[in-house]
Amino acid sequence: GTLGATLVRFLYGLPFAALWLVIVLVASGDSIPAPTSVFVIWVVIGAVAQIAATALLLRVMTERNFTLGVAYSKTELVQVAIFGLVFLGDAVSLLTIVAIALATTGVLCLAPADRNHPIRGLVAGITSRTALFGIASGGGFALAAVGYRGAALDLDRDYLLAAAYTLLWAQATQTLLLGGWLVIRDASIVGKLLRMWKPSMAAGFMGAAASIGYFTAFTLEPAAHVRTLGLAELFFSIILSRRMFQERLRGLEIIGIILLVCGMIAILL
Repeated sequence: GTLGATLVRFLYGLPFAALWLVIVLVASGDSIPAPTSVFVIWVVIGAVAQIAATALLLRVMTERNFTLGVAYSKTELVQVAIFGLVFLGDAVSLLTIVAIALATTGVLCLAPADRNHPIRGLVAGITSRTALFGIASGGGFALAAVGYRGAALDLDRDYLLAAAYTLLWAQATQTLLLGGWLVIRDASIVGKLLRMWKPSMAAGFMGAAASIGYFTAFTLEPAAHVRTLGLAELFFSIILSRRMFQERLRGLEIIGIILLVCGMIAILL
């Protein structure tokens, strides 16, 4: 099941997150931070928001016009900039706004709600239930990013240590929450995951490695910058899909890639 597969990232990523924290502690010679109530609150907000966002996105997939919901979930970049400004005071410069606008437009071109009439389809469906689910999903991912940045900044320690410690707390919280839910709902799923530990370890490692990169970046830059630059993952997806399925890029997709590159360059500037 999808929730069981989601738990793999947290459950089997947890040992690697713990190992990374140990490596950082040994290399820095520093001590384990003392978590404050503010830190715990931010971590819980981030963990719950990420799980909820994932669940909402899965709900979107069951809708009839799911492409519309997926497109609206890409409003995450706009929402993360707003949440970062409101909750953390992260400044939003004009260049950041331009970068977010370019990147968001590029992503919408790569995953349009309607390939024949992309703009019309997006505007016409804004009040639909599918669109609302998509916007809520994007909001959840945005709040998760801001929550993790808020937690790391509250520690006021070296950026590598703050990121590693926050990541361990986040993955442990998500493992407990999602794992507990699955145990209550269908304990056999958790049992199957434990028996499939060999293939799951690889997925857990890659998930933890990606999270290490994201969490470390969150301690250095506003979440809006990090999530915008993180769209580089789309390039890897496009390259892999083209090599695996021999698909050609359409005109709208080429425009989307160009806009996405421009947005990422603007963020780097």
